[in-house]
Amino acid sequence: MKIAVISDIHGNMEAIEAVMADIEQKECDRIFVLGDYAMAGPEPNYAVQYFLNRKNDPKFTMIQGNTDLMIADYSDELYNTLREKAPIMAEALKNDVELLNPLEKKFLKNLPIQKEVEEEGIKFLLVHGSPRKNNEDILPDTPIEEVEKMLVNVDADVVLCGHTHIPCGFQTESKKTVVNDGSIGRPFFIPEDGEVKACYLIIEVQNGKCVFEHQFVKYNKEQAAEKLAARSFTGSDKLAGMLLNPEVRHF
Repeated sequence: MKIAVISDIHGNMEAIEAVMADIEQKECDRIFVLGDYAMAGPEPNYAVQYFLNRKNDPKFTMIQGNTDLMIADYSDELYNTLREKAPIMAEALKNDVELLNPLEKKFLKNLPIQKEVEEEGIKFLLVHGSPRKNNEDILPDTPIEEVEKMLVNVDADVVLCGHTHIPCGFQTESKKTVVNDGSIGRPFFIPEDGEVKACYLIIEVQNGKCVFEHQFVKYNKEQAAEKLAARSFTGSDKLAGMLLNPEVRHF
């Protein structure tokens, strides 16, 4: 069995199309989607609609990201709070809320925060940030002791996460595997060839064991950046630049 794991799509239809074509070419049996479908991307409404149209497809298992809940539960108070920390992201959020229709927002709101899935005897726990919080970072340099603390009371064999946009993995003393799948829509890890590419994870499950391999897929990031800049909210040009030259995670 092959499982594809994607997350942090951030409204990037060019990345969705390229990655889904790669997943199909690699003949994956299941697709786990770990959230952040829309916020601050080129086409947030089209991206949400893409996954909304697949909510009843048994091949897909989808959960909610922290920014999905921000869109679904948007308020002036939330906008003002975010504006103090990341003013451009606040403007993006406000514009996203205007673009998405009620059905799309309902889809984001009703997604589960976490989900347990068992495949061929292996228990997977799907989270966005960590098992403790949907906005907690699991990064390559996160101390293994901190990762272990996040796994207290976790029964799964494998924890799959995203949120940071940087792929990494851990094998813990408690015999659990933790893997961050990176990001397809706004990647912050640059492969050895120096080109920014969409990043996702493939898991091969066989005889009760898993083999994990991150995949890097070229997509039309220039077109995606043009679309994002054209949204014309304050700072959309800077967010567009992040697709081409990722330097910072938030503005």
